This record gives sequence, C-alpha cells and structure tokens, in this order.
Amino acid sequence: MTREAVLEVLKTIPDPLGGDLVSSGVVRALNVENGTVRFVMEIAPQHAKAYEAAKAQAEEAIGKLDTIDKVSIVLTGHSETPPPNIKPQAPKPQGPEKIPGVDRILAVASGKGGVGKSTVSSNLAVAMAQQGLKVGLLDADVYGPSQPRMLGVSGRPASPDGKTILPLRNHGVTMMSIGLMTNEDQAVGWRGPMLMGALQQMMMQVQWGALDVLIVDLPPGTGDVQMTLAQKAQVDGAVVVSTPQDIALLDARKGIDMFQQLNVPILGMIENMSTHICSKCGHEEHVFGHGGVAAEAEKLNVPLLAEIPLDLQIRLAADGGVPIVAAQPDSAQAQAFGQAAAAIAKRWTT
Repeated sequence: MTREAVLEVLKTIPDPLGGDLVSSGVVRALNVENGTVRFVMEIAPQHAKAYEAAKAQAEEAIGKLDTIDKVSIVLTGHSETPPPNIKPQAPKPQGPEKIPGVDRILAVASGKGGVGKSTVSSNLAVAMAQQGLKVGLLDADVYGPSQPRMLGVSGRPASPDGKTILPLRNHGVTMMSIGLMTNEDQAVGWRGPMLMGALQQMMMQVQWGALDVLIVDLPPGTGDVQMTLAQKAQVDGAVVVSTPQDIALLDARKGIDMFQQLNVPILGMIENMSTHICSKCGHEEHVFGHGGVAAEAEKLNVPLLAEIPLDLQIRLAADGGVPIVAAQPDSAQAQAFGQAAAAIAKRWTT
C-alpha cells in the first residue's frame, strides 16, 4: 500500500470547510509503513468538533484498504505557542563547535548542480540507519530544498518554546529542511548573511537528539553555505559526488580544493549516473563517460565509494518519498548505496 493510494481515498472525504481533506491541506505527516497508516489533521482549535466526523469517515475508508491493519489519525490545532523562529539572523562570530548530541558530521557535496547529490544524501542516510546507526539529515540547500519530498516528509516542525525546533522523522532518519518551513513552490530570497544565520539556526537550534552521524546535504558550488558549515561546525569528513563527465569533474575539483583549504578530510568520492543498462535489451551504455571519478579519486588517494547507475527506479523512488534503499533494499542500486555507507562508517572506525 502506498501513500498515493491513501491520498486518493482521502480525496473522497469532504472537508467540513470546503473541498476535500487533501486539497484543503489539513493532512500532514502522512506515513504508510508495515500495514499502518498515520497522519495528522492540522486544524484550527475552533473547528475541532466539525472535523470529528471527517476523521471518523477517513478512518473507516482507509481501514477498508487491502493490507491496512491500523489507522492512526491525530487531530491537532494551532496552539498559542509561537512557531519556530527561523527568520534570518546575523551569525554569531565563533569558531567551529560540536552540535549538541551529534557524534560526527558528514558533508555531502558537489561542485556542479544536477549530479544527484541530494539523491545520494537521502539514500546514504537511510542506508546508514538500516546498518544500525542513529542518523540525522540536514538539508542545507536553502534555495532548492528537496529532502522533504525525497524522504516523504510533510508538515511543519513543532517548537515548544518558539526557539527550539523539533525535527521530523521518516525511514529511520531524523530530518530538518528549510523546505518544511515554506510552501513547496515558494522561493527563498535571502542574501549571504541571512543564509548563514538560518543555517546556524538549523544546526544549533534543532533538537537532533543523540546521533551517530549528521549528514549535511550541501548546495552545489563553493559558496556561503559550505564555508559557514566548515567554519562554524566540526565537520568530520566530506563525500564528493560527481558524474563521470569532464565538465562535472572540473567543478568537483573546485569543491575538493575548498574542503582541503578548510581542513575538512575527503572520505571518498561517489560516481553517480555511472552507467545505464537498457531495461529492454540489457545493453550497457556510459552516457556521461566512464572512469573519470575513479581516476580523480586515485589522484587524491581517497576511495571511490560507489558507482551508482543511471536508473529509472532510483528516480521514481526519490520522487515517491521512499529512497531506493528502502523501496527495493535487495536491488543492485540499493546495494551500491549500502556499500558506500558501510565504507564511510569503516573509515571512521579504522
């Protein structure tokens, strides 16, 4: 049973204030896992009574779906507690420091956009969680946050005091993203100082809890976010993602040089979109070239952690909110991500 199937059922339930439960936007944090459906109906307190019938109707309709054993719906309302203060603030001048409760920080970077860095980040996070680690994922790509979609997370994080932010969680990964604070199609027009202040808040004001590793999904390039992360937090290592294409490698080298200047160790490289195998005839084709990332890793004396294929199932899984390592854990694609996750963990323990 998929989230999409449950959403189709919810579209048939009228919203007491007009439209249906999905189009009205009251359904938040929908999760379908192991025969259990959970979500929150976020409503204003004065409308709670009106939504009781809609809640009961939704429970009955979803309960009739095949393979669904349990339906848990929580009615909530906007409290008087102020929302998390994620407004841009000037960063405080200070040196690198540990994030409370976080053992290690792993930066996932790329010099060039469009090489699949966010897909790699989400799959590495879930793969590490599957291997028994306590994992967090910080979506630091403020201008193009994609992790809420990739991890199937919706709804706004709560705040008990207007300052501390409670992150959301799915697939065993604790996640925070500026995309949870804005509408999906809303642009974030912040300049450098505001951007750096927001990043520091998402690192230091989020209740991450006890984590073995916090993966930071960085934006492409070598700009403010990368420098702020390395200067304000103790980054234990970076993984650089690139396609085999020469143009992508040119930009990846700049990202590697930046981390070296900031004294952040490079734990390895990942070649994404490494090869494409035709689903009809089995022909293997190197669309973006072959061997470029492996040669670069050898030159840097760092491991090539994985070669991830250009594969339709990886894209479909990411768009559906269930990374391929969770959707198809036994597939060759998932095993490639699992291999990279295990190699990173091994480098930290040897």
